[in-house]
Amino acid sequence: MARAVSIRRKIVVSIIAWAIGLVIFFPILWTILTSFKTEGEAISIPPSFLFFDWTLENYETVQSRSNYFRHFTNSVISAVGSTLLGLLIAIPAAWAMAFSPTRRTKDVLMWMLSTKMLPAVGVLVPIYLIFRDLRLLDSHIGLIVVLTMINLPIIVWMLFTYFKEIPVDILEAARMDGANLRQEVIHVLTPMAVPGIASTLLLNIILAWNEAFWTLNLTTTNAAPLTTFIASYSSPEGLFWAKLSAASTLAIAPILIMGWFSQKQLVRGLTFGAVK
Repeated sequence: MARAVSIRRKIVVSIIAWAIGLVIFFPILWTILTSFKTEGEAISIPPSFLFFDWTLENYETVQSRSNYFRHFTNSVISAVGSTLLGLLIAIPAAWAMAFSPTRRTKDVLMWMLSTKMLPAVGVLVPIYLIFRDLRLLDSHIGLIVVLTMINLPIIVWMLFTYFKEIPVDILEAARMDGANLRQEVIHVLTPMAVPGIASTLLLNIILAWNEAFWTLNLTTTNAAPLTTFIASYSSPEGLFWAKLSAASTLAIAPILIMGWFSQKQLVRGLTFGAVK
């Protein structure tokens, strides 16, 4: 009897989980379907779900009108560059706070987290003026710097959580064997934290890839990533929903594929500290 109740409970939980998943995924599915419609079918009422004349016209228009691969390359450069720079800064910072904490460590961590709650528009003008004077507007370096700054608190927090789970005894054993600080970080700590670093890397790439506010305000052509590529399909004449959906599908496709293949790693990284 208890087994039957357990199986029934698993089935109910699975159905609820699938229902929630479909609701969350539905906007993406609708965008993908709309990208294969004509402009007339995209705004027709009632809307058609599957039974319409499928066409690749929107993708051909998007490719001929915009240089997708240039925007794609800019997205890769900014996302990967900001992630590597962020890890370079965050690994020593998280190591110091995890293994050499002070009375202010918790305050520093909370302060870093609080910066994520600051409305980005509140610091847009000073950052824009600084970037203008330093000639960093519409440049890969400028975009990498700003993406690193906005995602650094999350990187430090994730790595701090991982490092806190590593037994201090292992580091003390390494010190007794004569390892200095550099050897301790590179040869002992970093290999043990590879799963955590990989999860942090994947999450930061996704966050940097999806960032729209700063990319729209600090780039125009040379360093413009895929987020500006999507925004270019909004015009004073209105929104061309089918072409906008095709551009959006092309922009999110790489990150969806990467997220699908790395979902276990991402979930493990996001829940590692919570389930311990």
